[in-house]
Amino acid sequence: MKKIKVNDVELAYRDEGSGKPILFLHAFPLNQTMWDEQVAKFASTHRVITFDWRGFGESGMSSTQSSMPIFADDLAELLNLLEIEKATICGLSMGGYAAFAFYREYAERVNALILCDTRAAADNDEAKRGRYEMAELARTKGASAIGEQMIPKLLGETTLKIRPTVADRIRSMIEAAQPEGIAQALIGMAQRENSTNLLPQISCPTLIVVGDEDKLTPPTEAETLAQSIRASRLEVIKDAGHLSNLEQPASFNQAINKYLNQL
Repeated sequence: MKKIKVNDVELAYRDEGSGKPILFLHAFPLNQTMWDEQVAKFASTHRVITFDWRGFGESGMSSTQSSMPIFADDLAELLNLLEIEKATICGLSMGGYAAFAFYREYAERVNALILCDTRAAADNDEAKRGRYEMAELARTKGASAIGEQMIPKLLGETTLKIRPTVADRIRSMIEAAQPEGIAQALIGMAQRENSTNLLPQISCPTLIVVGDEDKLTPPTEAETLAQSIRASRLEVIKDAGHLSNLEQPASFNQAINKYLNQL
């Protein structure tokens, strides 16, 4: 991984291939290696950038409380430093929340959106309370405790039954995160802005992807996005949960490739 100073923090990133740029924004509480199969697939035709959010993977932390606007500003500054004016932005789960925040402030820099296993609505009071409790768990028990709680929710039933190595890979990613990075991201997600009113304003081409076994942001959430974003289409990935790109990488890549070829 390369490292680069972005705003007030050092971020670990990859920049591979050439052509039209596409940035992949990773899910909570993982890191950029969740996109390995996508980097391998698309670096032959595109300039592919991935990076670790502050506090995750090999990226550093700062004294600033993480938030979706902070993540969006990190992304904008990374684009500046890599001399990329405009890109396709692909975000999964928390990466989708950050993509909404980025579009809200930097719409002119978005060529197209790919929103995977995410939702536009803000957390309700119960969901916020759960995130704050999990943030305290991360601070007191560490990243491994977060893994034990999250893995059964992140993966679909098919993956849990027949692909146990995926769970092992996810556990390693979670345990690579800094507990304070996990806690701050949870607080940032709990406090994120409701993006429902933003959806009709999204004018760029948009692909919405969801696993048919997603427990955290089920297909009904994806359907809401598709109905509200004008230039959008929906792809459902069979036998995949919340981490559709990891659980069914071939089907996920096929959907993304088809979309990119039509841009």
